[in-house]
Amino acid sequence: MLLAALADLRTDRIPNGYILFGAAIGAAGGLICGFGILQSALSAALAFLLLYPLFKIGALGAGDVKVFMMVAVFTEPAEFFKMLVLSFVIGAGFSLFKLLAEHNGRERLYYFLSYLADVIRTRQWKLYGEHTAQDYERYRKNKIHFTVPILFGVVLRVGGVI
Repeated sequence: MLLAALADLRTDRIPNGYILFGAAIGAAGGLICGFGILQSALSAALAFLLLYPLFKIGALGAGDVKVFMMVAVFTEPAEFFKMLVLSFVIGAGFSLFKLLAEHNGRERLYYFLSYLADVIRTRQWKLYGEHTAQDYERYRKNKIHFTVPILFGVVLRVGGVI
């Protein structure tokens, strides 16, 4: 997790090797701890099913989904769901802090409401942030590296803090 978060912060990408290595460790740990490959596969499938729609509209990157799937391999589905919710709560806190620090909450809210209105009007999902992704600097400024809230959520949950 730490390597994935550092890579995301440094390069905006998470190498697949990190994901595969982590998933292999998780699968081996599942066998040792007794919940096995089936529980790990169920957790990873749950992660994919819950997060794929967010990836399709651009709310999460492919790396974020893969990191969540890697985390899921380490846990039973119910425990993974708790980590997922905690990570999103932490991510919301990061986002709120970023909005307040950059004083662009009104602009971001306007864009979000325009996006929703367009989806309702056309009755079709579209990529969120599509026009800002073309202007890379603006896109980079408005995003958070979601691997960091995922890392915090996992550490807090595994550490028994929450």
